Amino acid sequence: MNGSEDKFFAARLGDIVKRSERDGVCCFSNFLDEKQCSEAQRWCQYNAGSLMHTLFGGFPDAKRRVLAVFPDYYEDYIMDEFPIKCLTFTFRREDRLTHRDFLGTFMGLRLKRDVIGDIIVGDGIAQVFVTDIAARLISSTVSKIGKTGVKIYDDRPFQLEVKQEFRNISGTVASMRLDCVVGLAAGVSRENAAKLIRSERVDVNHLTASSVSQELHAGDVLSIRGCGRFILSDINGSTKKGRIHINLCKFI
Repeated sequence: MNGSEDKFFAARLGDIVKRSERDGVCCFSNFLDEKQCSEAQRWCQYNAGSLMHTLFGGFPDAKRRVLAVFPDYYEDYIMDEFPIKCLTFTFRREDRLTHRDFLGTFMGLRLKRDVIGDIIVGDGIAQVFVTDIAARLISSTVSKIGKTGVKIYDDRPFQLEVKQEFRNISGTVASMRLDCVVGLAAGVSRENAAKLIRSERVDVNHLTASSVSQELHAGDVLSIRGCGRFILSDINGSTKKGRIHINLCKFI
């Protein structure tokens, strides 16, 4: 996000907090992407006061999630309050529909991206998480995805496995500093890795990195514009010369 986007996003979060404080109810955002989720979580930690907050996208590993801000007396049943619906689409197995096919159809309904969560596509079935309002529109108007006929159900539980393929990158680094790890991930020198970081082309755990010396840990997620996204999966001890063995998993 740039400066003006940051301010606009913070203002939207502020409105959610104010409504929850004023009315004593749980209030929700629309779907946020991974970067916005990290920004929202960090913002709420400092600005939500006595209110609680959580993020949920319909299933535990969802990438796109909705922010809930709520008084503590909602804590025991907040998960039942999220305005999210799982729509299940069935179609012929020989019709090879993709994430893009579904998203294109929804955009054709003039739906905004933030009312649509994760789209998981399998063989002859897809499951899509959307806001309650978007679910009603999609259910009443969509009979085809592209040229493929579909049936839509709004009462089936989420059942698909979310598959993600990776390519392993192993090597040694001088330290766990960000510039060292970015150099290995991107296949560039440490100097050029530092340039990527200083030009705000590197995110750590979905937040823009600002320091080349930031220390990384196992499980951290790196996004390098122009190079891809990586998980620092393992840190495996040191060589005799003191360099550190690490393994990165690159999303493919």
